[in-house]
Amino acid sequence: MSRTAHRAARGGRRQVFATLLLTMVAFVGTASAPAHAANGTPGQRETVCADSLFVRTEPLGAWMGTLYRPQTFDVERIQGGWAYGFAYGNINRKGWVQDGWFC
Repeated sequence: MSRTAHRAARGGRRQVFATLLLTMVAFVGTASAPAHAANGTPGQRETVCADSLFVRTEPLGAWMGTLYRPQTFDVERIQGGWAYGFAYGNINRKGWVQDGWFC
């Protein structure tokens, strides 16, 4: 193979590699994206969209338990990025969760 042909082949392999790498990055970015989470609505029983969601005694308070996807939370009110209500599932009592993690 001539020197020119060798350089052309090497440049072609680089282009294929770059294209493959960009495709993989784009796929991983979309494949690992979390489900579309939403804020809670007072008066609604919301489904937890996060893998896990801590239930606390107050905003940033002591941990009471953990809700897991697709357990539910009955939102009574929203305050400063936190939702207060009843945590169903294995907790079954009232507490606070971070808002924005519902489906």
